[in-house]
Amino acid sequence: MKSIGIDVKPPEKECSDINCPFHGSLPVRGQIITGKVLSVKMERSIVIQRETREYMKKYERYKTKLKKYHAHLPDCIDVRPGDIVKISECRKLAKTISFVVIEKVA
Repeated sequence: MKSIGIDVKPPEKECSDINCPFHGSLPVRGQIITGKVLSVKMERSIVIQRETREYMKKYERYKTKLKKYHAHLPDCIDVRPGDIVKISECRKLAKTISFVVIEKVA
């Protein structure tokens, strides 16, 4: 297992996925995003939702913004809907997928 250059706990399982940052040859760089898993229905891909709060000065209230990301899920990481995961930016793997899951947080 190789180091990916990010301080995350590597998965315990082995996999033979070429697009796994730990066991394959996919380099990761750029943003690291933490989000909640919405769907795992796609094959080796998941949908993640990130929630940010923005203060609106005019109304003196907070506005919640939701953003969805599609990410590649390597075989060595097991996640279910509702889990919190960290995803990292990588090269484009499909039309909407340019992130890969690197760690299951909770």
